[in-house]
This record gives sequence, structure tokens and C-alpha cells, in this order.
Amino acid sequence: MSVRRLADEAVQPASFAFSRAMGTEVKRWIKKYPKGREQSAVIPLLMLAQEQDGWVTRAAIEHVSKMLDMPLIRVLEVATFYTQFQLAPVGTRAHIQVCGTTPCMLRGAGELIDLCKAKIHPEPFHTNEGGTLSWEEVECQGTCVNAPMVMIFKDTYEDLTPARLDEIIDAFEAGRGDSVRTGPQVDRVYSAPMGGPTTLTDEKAVTVKNRAKPSAAASGASAAKLPPSNAAKPKTDAIETAKAIASPSSVKVDDGARKKAPAKKAAAKPGLEDKDRPQGIARPAAVDDLKMISGVGPKIEGILHDLGIFTFAQVSKWKKTEREWVDGYLSFHGRIEREDWVKQAKALAKGGEAEYIKVFGKKPR
Repeated sequence: MSVRRLADEAVQPASFAFSRAMGTEVKRWIKKYPKGREQSAVIPLLMLAQEQDGWVTRAAIEHVSKMLDMPLIRVLEVATFYTQFQLAPVGTRAHIQVCGTTPCMLRGAGELIDLCKAKIHPEPFHTNEGGTLSWEEVECQGTCVNAPMVMIFKDTYEDLTPARLDEIIDAFEAGRGDSVRTGPQVDRVYSAPMGGPTTLTDEKAVTVKNRAKPSAAASGASAAKLPPSNAAKPKTDAIETAKAIASPSSVKVDDGARKKAPAKKAAAKPGLEDKDRPQGIARPAAVDDLKMISGVGPKIEGILHDLGIFTFAQVSKWKKTEREWVDGYLSFHGRIEREDWVKQAKALAKGGEAEYIKVFGKKPR
């Protein structure tokens, strides 16, 4: 386990007090615990102190100790044990916590860390020149399906690419962090598959056929034959329905509904004569290595050449409709937007590999 100590005295404030708003939250948390057990609120109170100042100061630890009538060393033990507490100043506008556990690392967390090193500071827990940004690598934060991801304050940003994280960091640096969409940064709902549901899309295709209701005469006759103890407990429709659902033999697929349900057709590939197809050019003497764009391999580069696409400058000028045409032609399902080919191409067209590293914090593939 790493050693965690409080920041140097030079950066420690002389005193600490909860603001009026935070004071209300402090009282609410303390009231959650029984009388005599108020010290159980130590973690929530330290989190509120961190939320107020951005990090946990020595003065805040002393203040919480007095509020809870708790030995100072006990509060210090809590603050230095849990890595969720920042014991030194972090970025005032954003502290980026990059998950580096296996699922995220396999999905590109290393590239996100490289971006933070290039854009903020080469070392974690150090702020940029303006003191507005900082970063660190952390353990699993629980959104493995949507890897890679980062956490900024209380929110997570998932399904990231270096280009998208770059935009998010810029937004926080500009004071527009509240405008950034949290959660998945691709076309998915929470952790559901991308692209929406592909099965059981027709609710009418599956029906539950309940058992036939007995006639009134039959019901009466049956009730008359039953012992009094059973007659006093008639079966309700709700019970019958529940049994019908629980019994596999009672769940049947409506063949008529199945026949009527339209088959899902694959999206038609756009034609070469389509008006949205990007304008191609004759093969120039100097052809750019399009494989430097993340997402373009030898096969895709060959297809682009067949379409008359030979330079970074061409890709950098694609409009939305043109990007959608190429995406559909390649059957990429949104990959061009996710990997931001246009931004990559602009950087490569402007200054090659050096400009790409400056923008994305890593070398092109």
C-alpha cells in the first residue's frame, strides 16, 4: 500500500469552516446515525469538506474531529486510508480520474493516460500551469462494460476515445463542464448494447394464453362438491394468470403475429452516384498515408483510394452528410464519428505526426 501523507504546511490553509449550504448537509448526515453513534458520519463529512474545497486540508480534518467529538488521530486515519480523499490541492476546474484496471486498459485507457500526461502534466497529482486541471490513475470504478472511462468529480464519462476526452477536458478548462453529457459518449443507453435492441422488438409477437374461465354453472357445481375449506378460497384470475406465466407449456408464440412481424432489413449501402458521396480527385503524385488515421487499415485505405480519397486534407473537409455516406459505405456503424476522423485528419494535414501528438497526446497508429 502506498504511503499517504498530508500536503506540506506551505499549502495548508490556516482554518476551515463549512459554508452555510454545506452546514445544512452536515446536519442532515449526522442525523442519519443514532444518538451516541454520530462519529459514523466521519466519511460523509470529509467528503463534504472535499467537495467544498476540492481537497481535504489539515484544518478540515481538525474541524470534523471537533464536530464529532472524535480523536484527531482517528479522523486522520480515515482521511489517509481511503484514496477517494485528495490530501493535496488538485485542479480547481477538473481532476480527471482515469480507470487503469484491466477492462479499461484493454480498451484504450493507456491512450487516455498519455493524453492527460501531454495535456495536463507528465506526473499524476500535479496541476497544470494554471492550477485548473490535474489527473491520476485509479482502480476500477464500476463501468467495465463501457470501458474505457474516467471520473470527474461525481460523474463518469464512458466509452471514451482520446479525441473525446480531449474535448471534455477543454470544456472543463473553459468552465463549461456542466454542458458535457455524462455517462456513455456513444450511441447506447447506460450499459445496453450500442445501436438499440435487436431482439424481441415486437411486443405483440409473444402472448400469454390464460386458461379458459369456467362457466358460472360449472363453477357453482364445482364449488358445491368441494369441502368447505376449499370452497372458501376461490381461485382468482390473478392467480390463474400467474400460474399460466410460470408454466412453460402455457406460454405460446402467436404464429399469426410472428408471420405478420416484418423482418428487420439491413440498411441499404449508399450508391456511388449518391449526392452525399465525398468529391474524389485523381491520384496525386504525393499520396498521404491514410493508415495514420486511427480506424484506417490497409483494406480501408484501398477502398478510400478507389473512391478518390488520397489526402488528409480531403478527409478533414468532410461534412456531416459526407461522413455519414462513407460510414454507411464502409458499414462502420458510427465509427467515423466515434474516432473523429476529421479531427485526426486536420491535425495530420496541418503538421503531420508532430501536430497529431500535440493534439491527441500520442503518436498516430
